[in-house]
Amino acid sequence: MATMTTTATMKAVRIHSFGGPEVLQFEEVPLPKPATGELLVRVQAAGVNPVDWKIRQGLLGRLPLPQIMGSDFAGVVETVSPDVTEFRLGDPVFGVVAEDSGSYAEYALAPVSRVARKPVSLDEIHAAALPTASLTAWQALFDEANLEPGQKVLIHGAAGGVGSFAVQFAKWKGAQVIATASAQNADYLRELGADTVIDYHATRFEDAVDNVDVILDTIGGETQERSWKVLKRGGVLVSIVQPPDDTKAAAHGVRSEFLISKPRGDQLARIADLVANGRVKVHVDMVLPLEEARRAHELSQSGHVRGKIVLGVGHQDVGGFPGTVL
Repeated sequence: MATMTTTATMKAVRIHSFGGPEVLQFEEVPLPKPATGELLVRVQAAGVNPVDWKIRQGLLGRLPLPQIMGSDFAGVVETVSPDVTEFRLGDPVFGVVAEDSGSYAEYALAPVSRVARKPVSLDEIHAAALPTASLTAWQALFDEANLEPGQKVLIHGAAGGVGSFAVQFAKWKGAQVIATASAQNADYLRELGADTVIDYHATRFEDAVDNVDVILDTIGGETQERSWKVLKRGGVLVSIVQPPDDTKAAAHGVRSEFLISKPRGDQLARIADLVANGRVKVHVDMVLPLEEARRAHELSQSGHVRGKIVLGVGHQDVGGFPGTVL
């Protein structure tokens, strides 16, 4: 097995019980070893996603403990299992970790199928912000909704991590993009490509839009319930937070889908090309050191983050990163 690693342990953020941010522990743990089809990656940055704090709270099932947190990473290939030919030692990569690994760590395991090469023009901080959020937006619009040029798409919660990518993907595809968000995010979303931004504090979206082909629901609850009436017959509502009611979808003559995104290196490579070519921007709202994972979770859970939060692993100078856009 080819490797550049000499250490037997690493620093990582783990949970030993489910609960609030206080259960996150920054500690020394054994270095993992890659299995067949896996890479060991030296993590340079780890993306923070809402699913992370939902796992921490035990909302997604009682997973085996202790557990290293995080799924999204960018880094360098450190060890390659003998059967892997797609990547070599030292390759800069980004992607999603293996089921039994975590990205809030100095090293992480990742199946080859979940990894893509990082373009030279894409730094590790912005690469780590991509995987889960961008894949969710991509799969919702293209795999589930089959979005076509000229269609009208409504994106709820458009200023968040998934929403901000969805706005850009839909615009790149040639769709008419309508976004719901707070007024303070209107200019930001127009810069990303939104044709219309509806301030949900001031206007009920159903009073401002109708005849929509595709709705991407990142909010759920009442927002999802009010969305049925603005879809045209034959349209589709895709939710990433709450399974839509199929009976209500049928009553309105539309289709409903609930998406749990799948890690796919091939799709990540396509998305990275769009970023490298300047077609898609990655907004990183804040970068914190790995030791401040608790604060990152508190901010993510507040629901008021624009873009993404990223943990810098081994970065001493993270102060220059907050609010950066690539």
